Amino acid sequence: MTAAPVTARALLPLFLISLAAVAVETGLTRFFAVASWSEYGYWVISIAMTGFAVSGVVMVMGRDTLLRNASWLLPVLPLALMATGAAGWVGVTQNPFNPLELQNGVAWQGQAWNILLYYVALFPFFFLTGLAVSLNFVLYARAIGRVYGWDLVGAGVGAIAAIGLLYLLHPFDLVPALLPVMALAAILTPAARPVLLRGAAFAVLLASEALILSAASPRVSEYKPVSIARNVPESRVLAEVLSPRGVYQLLDNFTERLDTDISNNLGMLGLEPPGRSYGLYRDGIRIAALPSVPITAPYASGTLAAGAYALLDQPRVLLIGASGGFRIAEALALDARSITVQEPEPMLRHILIHGIGPVPPLPRDPRVMLSDTHPLRATGDAFDLIDYAGDILDAEDQSRHLYAAEAIAGSLSRLAAGGLLSLPVNIRELPVYAIRVLSTVRAALVLSGRADPAAHVVVLRSAWNLRILVSPVPWTPERVAALHRFAEERSFDISFAPHIDEVAPDRTVWNELPPITLESDSIGTGREGTPDAIAQEAPGVLAGTPLMDAFDRSPVTEDRPWLAPLVRLSALPLALERVEILPQAEIGTLVNVAVLAQAALLALLVALLPALRRGGIGAPAGMVLRALPYFAALGLGFLFIEIALIEQAAFLLEDRASGFALVLTAMLVFSGLGSMMAGRYAAAPRGALLAAGAVILAWTALALFGLRDLVGATLDWPWLARALLVVALTAPAGVALGLPFPLGLDRFARDAPRLLPWAWALNGAFSVVSTPLANLLAKTSGLSALLVGALLCYVTAMSVFPRNESR
Repeated sequence: MTAAPVTARALLPLFLISLAAVAVETGLTRFFAVASWSEYGYWVISIAMTGFAVSGVVMVMGRDTLLRNASWLLPVLPLALMATGAAGWVGVTQNPFNPLELQNGVAWQGQAWNILLYYVALFPFFFLTGLAVSLNFVLYARAIGRVYGWDLVGAGVGAIAAIGLLYLLHPFDLVPALLPVMALAAILTPAARPVLLRGAAFAVLLASEALILSAASPRVSEYKPVSIARNVPESRVLAEVLSPRGVYQLLDNFTERLDTDISNNLGMLGLEPPGRSYGLYRDGIRIAALPSVPITAPYASGTLAAGAYALLDQPRVLLIGASGGFRIAEALALDARSITVQEPEPMLRHILIHGIGPVPPLPRDPRVMLSDTHPLRATGDAFDLIDYAGDILDAEDQSRHLYAAEAIAGSLSRLAAGGLLSLPVNIRELPVYAIRVLSTVRAALVLSGRADPAAHVVVLRSAWNLRILVSPVPWTPERVAALHRFAEERSFDISFAPHIDEVAPDRTVWNELPPITLESDSIGTGREGTPDAIAQEAPGVLAGTPLMDAFDRSPVTEDRPWLAPLVRLSALPLALERVEILPQAEIGTLVNVAVLAQAALLALLVALLPALRRGGIGAPAGMVLRALPYFAALGLGFLFIEIALIEQAAFLLEDRASGFALVLTAMLVFSGLGSMMAGRYAAAPRGALLAAGAVILAWTALALFGLRDLVGATLDWPWLARALLVVALTAPAGVALGLPFPLGLDRFARDAPRLLPWAWALNGAFSVVSTPLANLLAKTSGLSALLVGALLCYVTAMSVFPRNESR
C-alpha cells in the first residue's frame, strides 16, 4: 500500500478513538468503585494495556496483511469498537464477582473465574483500540511523532471529558454515553463509499445502544453497606449528589445510628444513648452519620473519645473531622471552651456550611469556628487538645496523610503546655493496625526531639477501637491515675501507660483482644491470662524493638502514607494459607500480586516474540537487542512518574478522582505536544533524546527531593491555584516524556521498519507491568522508589539508543 497523506483529517479519527477509549477506561474504573470496591478498578488499566500489547503482537505477525487491508480496516475498526464496547459493558455489568469470597477456601475458585470473565468481556474493545492505534503508526510511519501526538492528546481530552461528564451522569450511564464518539470516528474516516459508512455507523450505534438498554444490568454489590441499608423496610434516599469523587447518597431508615464508641455502662452512668441519624454514603460505603434532629450529645461523657477531655479543664479544641457535626456537639457537651473545626472530606465540609436535603447547615455558635486551613497546616493558634474524629479514615482516603509521622510531629508542635493529641484507631479487623500507628507515634516523638517516647504515650481502648493519647510532656502518675478512674467507670481498658503498674497494679481487663498472627492458629494471652494484643506489643514498639513476623510494623511516613498493606511480601504464602482472617485492604494486595504475575508473563512473551516467531521479525539482531530494553524502559518509566504524580496531586487537591484526571490529562496532552515536536529532530534524534532525557532526569531529581515540601507548602492555596500548580509541575516533564517514544520509533524504523509494531507491543506490555508494580513499590518502599525507578529506566533508555544517525 502506498504511503497515505498525513493530514489532520486523516488523524482526527485516531484522536476520537483515543478519546473514547480513555474515557471508557475512566468510566469503567468508576463503575468498579460504585458497583464493587475501588481497589479493583486498576484491573481496567491492566486489561486495557494488555489489549494494546496483544494488538502490537498481532501487528508484528500480520503486518503486511493488515497494511494491504488498511483502506477498509480503518473505517470498520470504529464500528467494531462500538459493538465490542457495548458487549463488553453488558458482560461487565452481568458479572457476579464478589471479592469477599476470595477469602473463602471453597468459593475463591468461582471468583477467580469471574475475574477472568472481566478480561474476556473487556479485552476485545481494548485490543481493537490498540490495533487501530498501531495500524496508524505503521501506515503513517514517516510522521510517527504527529501520529503519537494526536493519540496522546486525544487520550488526555478523553480523561478530562470523562471527569466532566461524571458531574452530570451516574457512572453506570457513562460508557453508553460514549458510544456516539466512536460512531463519529467512523463517519470521519476517509472511505471509498462515505454514504454507506455513515449508514453503517448509525445502524451499529443503534444496535449497540439497544443491546445495552435490553441486556446491561449495572448494580451495586449486595454486600456493600448501601445495599444492606437500602433493603431495610421504608428506607429512603433523601438526596443524591453526582461528582467525580463519588456518588453521594443520603439515606433514612430506622437502622441508621451514630456509630461512636460508647461505654457498655451508659445506663449505670445515667446517660442517654445517641438517637437516630441519617447515613451519608459515598460509592456505597457509609462515610458519616448526619443529624436527623437538632444535634445534642447527652452520651458524650460515656464515649472513648471523652478520655482526653476528662484530663483537661475547658480545653481549646482542634477537631480534625466533625463526623457530620456530632463531634462538635460532643466537644461542647464535654465543656470545650472553643472549637476550631478542620473537615478534610470536601462533601462533609460543604454540608457543614450549606446542608444537604433535610440536614441543615451547622448552627452558628460563637464558640465554634469552621476553618478553611488544611489539617496539615498550622492555624497559628495553640490548642489544649487536637482530637481526630473516629471515622476520619473511612470518610476520606487522603486523611491517611494525617497519620504520617511527620504530620503527628507537626500536631505535637501545635499543642499548648499540658495539651494532648488524641488519635483513634479501629481494631475490629486486626489489632496490628494499632501497633503500626503506635510505631508511627514513636517515630513522630523521636522527630520532635523526645528522648523517651514511651513516657509520652497512653493507649485507651474498648473492644473495637482505641485512642492513642500523646502528650508533649511526660505523663505524670496523677494524670494516669485520673485516666484509669475514667476507664474503670466505663469498662474501658488502658493497654499501655507509664506508671500504670504503680497507680493500678490490680486493674481488670474488661475487653479481650487476642493477638492475631499468620504464623500459627493459636491465640496468645496477655496480663493474667486475659488476651490483650496491644498490651503485649506496645512496650517493645515504643522502645524501638517491635516484633518481627509476617506483619509490617514500620512507621507510616509522608513518603509511604498507607496503613495497609500490613502483610510483608515475603509472607504472602502464609497470607494465602490464612486468607480468611485478613481484611479487605490486604486482599487487594494479594490480587495485585496476581495481576503483576500475569503482566510479567505477558511482557516475557512479547519480549521473546523475535525468538519465538519463525524468521524473527525482519530486523537485525543488534537492533532487536537495543529495542528491547529501550521500549521496555519507556513503558515502565513513564507510568512510574505518572503514578507518583497522581499520588501527590490527589493529596494536594484532596481528591483522588480530580488528581488522577488532571495528571492524566496534563501528562497525555503535554506528551502529545512533545511527540509532535519529534519530527523536527529527525536529523539528530540522539541529541534530542539526550536533551529530553536530561530534562526528565533533572525534573525527577527535583521531584525526589522537593515535591513533597512544595505540596505541603501550598495546601492552603485556592483549589484552582492548586490545580494550576499540578499542571505547571506536569508540563515540563510531560513534554520531555513525549519525545523518547517517537524518537525511538523513528530511529529504529530507519534500519528495521518491521520493529514498529513490536516496539508498540513492548511498550504496552511493560506498561501492563508498571501499574501493579508501581502500586506495590509505593506501598512497600515508598513513592520515592517510583521516582528512583523512573530515573533508572530513562538512564537505561538513553544508554541503549543507537549512536549511528546516518540514513
